[in-house]
Amino acid sequence: MRNPYDVLGIPSSATIEQVKDAYRKLSAEYQSDKYSPENSSRKMDEINEAYDNIIYSRENSNSTYSSSDNSYNNSAQYSNDYTDIRAKINEGRIDDAEIRLDGISPTQRNAEWYFLKGTVNHKRGWFEEAKKNFTVACQMEPSNAEYRNAFASLNNNFTSGGYRTKQRSANTEKSDCGVCDICSALLCADCCCECFGGDLIPCC
Repeated sequence: MRNPYDVLGIPSSATIEQVKDAYRKLSAEYQSDKYSPENSSRKMDEINEAYDNIIYSRENSNSTYSSSDNSYNNSAQYSNDYTDIRAKINEGRIDDAEIRLDGISPTQRNAEWYFLKGTVNHKRGWFEEAKKNFTVACQMEPSNAEYRNAFASLNNNFTSGGYRTKQRSANTEKSDCGVCDICSALLCADCCCECFGGDLIPCC
């Protein structure tokens, strides 16, 4: 493959944040409507592979890029091992975990990918998206107890109104004034007006 740094348009001395920024910008560009689906898919595969190789090389000292033959050499064959992504989630490095997940080609996304993506969504508070990804994970591997438990726990909160109740409580705190409160206030004001010879509400 091409030099992964050339693919992302950054120097080999780029920091990890620069690598991530370059990846995000290119992903946004090639996933827009500017390119045909075929060209976009082909380019995204190249971008994803370049990003994964750079990240892999940074985290594994035995993986190096050789500019002499313009090739990228891994001593160990690259595979979509999700152990590292799980570790990042457990460490609270949600952004890093999501970048790694999004860098995996759609054709290589298995049940574990959808489970971990759902976990990231859940930690961000994106419960609807989490539910969708947990559902796909369970459909792909219905016998996996971890996936089923995650889906069941999330679904129970939806069914019991746990998430909705929390939202309602937040809204209630913003405003304690309901329709009944408005009516009571108007009646009280009418009584005050009548005491002074006026009539705010003629029919009362």
